[in-house]
Amino acid sequence: MEARQSSARGIVVLVVVLAVSALLGGVWGPSVRATAADTNDLQDSVKSFTKVLSVVERNYAEPVDTDKVIYEGAIPGMLRVLDPHSNFFDPKQYALFKEEQQGKYYGVGMTVQSRDNQTVVLSPFVGSPAYKAGIRPGDIIQKVDNKPCEGLTTTEVADLLKGSKGTVVHITLVREGWEKPIEVTVTRDEIPRPGVEFYTMVKPGIGYVHVKTFNETTDTDLADALKSLDASKLDGLIIDLRNNGGGLLNQAVGMADMFLDKGEIVVSHRGRNSQERHYMALRGNQGVELPLVVLINGQSASASEIVSGAIQDHDRGLVVGETSFGKGLVQTQYPLSEETALLLTTARYYTPSGRLIQRDYKNVSLYDYHYNPQPPTKPEVKNTDSGRQVFGGGGITPDFVVAAPKPDEFQQNLLRRGVFYSDPQGVGDFTRFYLGEKPDVTKDFVVNDDVIREFRKYLDKEKIKFTEQDIQANLTWLKWQIKREAFTSVFGLTDGYKVELQDDPQLDKAIESIPQAKALYSNARKVLAEREGNPPTRP
Repeated sequence: MEARQSSARGIVVLVVVLAVSALLGGVWGPSVRATAADTNDLQDSVKSFTKVLSVVERNYAEPVDTDKVIYEGAIPGMLRVLDPHSNFFDPKQYALFKEEQQGKYYGVGMTVQSRDNQTVVLSPFVGSPAYKAGIRPGDIIQKVDNKPCEGLTTTEVADLLKGSKGTVVHITLVREGWEKPIEVTVTRDEIPRPGVEFYTMVKPGIGYVHVKTFNETTDTDLADALKSLDASKLDGLIIDLRNNGGGLLNQAVGMADMFLDKGEIVVSHRGRNSQERHYMALRGNQGVELPLVVLINGQSASASEIVSGAIQDHDRGLVVGETSFGKGLVQTQYPLSEETALLLTTARYYTPSGRLIQRDYKNVSLYDYHYNPQPPTKPEVKNTDSGRQVFGGGGITPDFVVAAPKPDEFQQNLLRRGVFYSDPQGVGDFTRFYLGEKPDVTKDFVVNDDVIREFRKYLDKEKIKFTEQDIQANLTWLKWQIKREAFTSVFGLTDGYKVELQDDPQLDKAIESIPQAKALYSNARKVLAEREGNPPTRP
């Protein structure tokens, strides 16, 4: 009976997904409306699927988890035929999706990751209950409320750690260098996940803001950061959108609105069943005209590309780094039955100059689309407000292309083995090994010869091959990695980020480009003023 109920429930959800897809279609579908023939075809497809599922349930070699077959097989398979970004969320995935958008949840406040059938702490959030309880990166979660965690997925462990505000959870940890497990009692609280993860002054007069995601709090987080940095007195601002995969459209528009002039276009979108819509800067920068530089890379996508494209097209600032991912498909959310949801592509995004953000996906494999992006063979050419050429059809191309340093073979091996931080395929990181014996790291900590000597011992212990030439050739890089992870472990993510920025060629170029960004914006305003004062005549 339970299997039949599961099958029926899954088929109901599948029918809804098919119906929505049939009525709305993909971005690239023909411009037609659903007809009686379409409805008959849909009914026939559902009947065929039901027959196949029935045969599988009765005859497959092992009992069939029908929900898994439908939620993880049939529906995702159908959506992948449309495009790489249309998606289906089962109840658990949908709950996590809404949690990410809201920017908060209730729990202990840390990120965890699976490694060797165990759950390892990646980092407690600064100021969270986990942070205050002394939980460190690299700690292995052995038990939660006396329930063994070995063999559980990270999602299952995370669910055990979450709970109502004010409730208590007991966590048993295993830590490198400690003979006995560590017992901690943590009181759950609201855990904010700010869109702006970190901000600081990178040089006198130059502010820096790291925007991690575009959730419901990103625009207010940015406003708070600018207030703390006293933006009105800055000589320049760097907005770091590297590795920011995007999020909510209204937050991208809200961020761009803080820097553009009132009435300027931020982004537009159009699709088969959606009229073209322009999103404008409603409030404008209100006199805050500091020079801007935006940092992007290949993992900057969607909302990140909307912001960087708008800044670039209006000559409001310069873009530095590497070409962005190229995700310009509008995903519309359709809640379905059984606490599930469909994220369906309904339109495409265009920058203010008319550039298509989306990269081609029809002629490449799904793997190459995600992990081996290629520039368009014939990129669109558009012009910014001042007449500069910019390119579309494959992400946002920076004004100054600065590649991130590529690790050599020795560095790749250390990173692959998880030497500096917890890694799913790693062996355990040096930071835990070192801090387990020397937990008294202060902010005066320097990676000196004694630390490097301990590092050699660690490599020998883990049977990681190296030569003295490898150590000497990569000494600066090694010291940077060790100090960054030590600061992250002892003082939290914020201090780890500060160390990370000390050796960042893309950031260095951004700082160097501030005067050019100022000149660009000034020139663009002159060009626009001249155009408005001398409108072109028509023959």
